Amino acid sequence: MVNDCAEPAPRQDGPAEGYTRLRLDLSYQGAEFSGWARQRGRRTVQEEIESALQVVTRSRELFPLTVAGRTDAGVHARGQVAHVDLPDELWALHGEKLLRRLAGRLPADVRIYRVAEAAAGFDARFSAIWRRYAYRVADHPGGVDPLLRGHVLWHDRPLDVEKMNAAARLLLGEHDFAAYCKKREGATTIRTLLELHWDRVPMDPYAAQEGTMAVATVRADAFCHNMVRALVGAMLLVGDGHRPVEFPGEVLAGGVRNSAVNVIRPYGLTLEEVGYPADDQLAERSRQARRMRTLPGQAP
Repeated sequence: MVNDCAEPAPRQDGPAEGYTRLRLDLSYQGAEFSGWARQRGRRTVQEEIESALQVVTRSRELFPLTVAGRTDAGVHARGQVAHVDLPDELWALHGEKLLRRLAGRLPADVRIYRVAEAAAGFDARFSAIWRRYAYRVADHPGGVDPLLRGHVLWHDRPLDVEKMNAAARLLLGEHDFAAYCKKREGATTIRTLLELHWDRVPMDPYAAQEGTMAVATVRADAFCHNMVRALVGAMLLVGDGHRPVEFPGEVLAGGVRNSAVNVIRPYGLTLEEVGYPADDQLAERSRQARRMRTLPGQAP
């Protein structure tokens, strides 16, 4: 169905008059999506959900979603959060049945598991205080179990997790991550990396192989394009002995992309969780997040 009606004007302080803001908690398997955001001629998570919402509410209007973090093509999400502003009358009419109706309309690789009225001041993107990703890597010499291949990267050399954690500690804190990001015009690359560490965990209990895989937990106030996959790529070079522990920190300090650092495959990456402050702090957090950040000594 083609949208031939104007969308409600976006507001920074909440939904327009006559609309109710809803929080959607959702997950998706990213393999067959060209990322989150709508793209002409490509299948995306945003388009699937917006189209399903339009159909189940029997509306001529397309209601745009705002998401906590736009994932790239092939990246999965277990704990993604979005919001949508629906006309009050549509929410009153469909509210209790909306979740089940969306489940019946959406394809199997995207699920909404909670729909609720958002707290005052909530914005899925700007109210978030952190996003947590996991990247899963198997270094078993025989490769990855075929049942896990869509979620776990195979690395063909043994990985030293202790060395990777030593390298990770050098990257924590607020920095300009330009060396690990695909630059976008008008967007800052300053981020606060709150958590970055590697753990050895058992392989999936249903996997044919015994042994462990290495899982990176990466949590920051926000991420720029390709940031997690580039950080993981740099640390894998340390883990397999190609580069010293200091290498990822040296790349960060250099401030420019390093040809030795690969942006690794997307399918090992999953958005696990998005964190928000208490309800009475949502609006203030949203206002703060809209400000362009600078590091000390930088011109605003």
